Amino acid sequence: MITMLMTLPDCTGPNRAERGLTCLVDGDTGWESGRNWRYEGIDAPEISRPECEREKVLGHMATDRLRELMAGGYEIEWLDRSGRYGRELATIRLADGRDAGEVLIADGLAQRWPNEGNIWCGR
Repeated sequence: MITMLMTLPDCTGPNRAERGLTCLVDGDTGWESGRNWRYEGIDAPEISRPECEREKVLGHMATDRLRELMAGGYEIEWLDRSGRYGRELATIRLADGRDAGEVLIADGLAQRWPNEGNIWCGR
């Protein structure tokens, strides 16, 4: 089922699962109806604990781009397994059939995971 939203908000506050939130943490992490997800196979720049200022700026750009992509309609494809920190692994299929992670990579706002380092900070 394709979900249509005008805009996904940033995730704020506690008890996201109990509140059934749908929101974005950053370019590769979010919540869908209270389920915490991590995008399988991509790594977006960090916002909450960036290693450098460039990573933080790019992290906000990645989150905004993912929000823009998902606003046109999307479907979470749950992979029925959890990753690090217990988040459910998922991918996002956009209404036009594109994979949102592949779009972020093509836009230079994500890299494949696993990777060899923090390209946003030059290492």
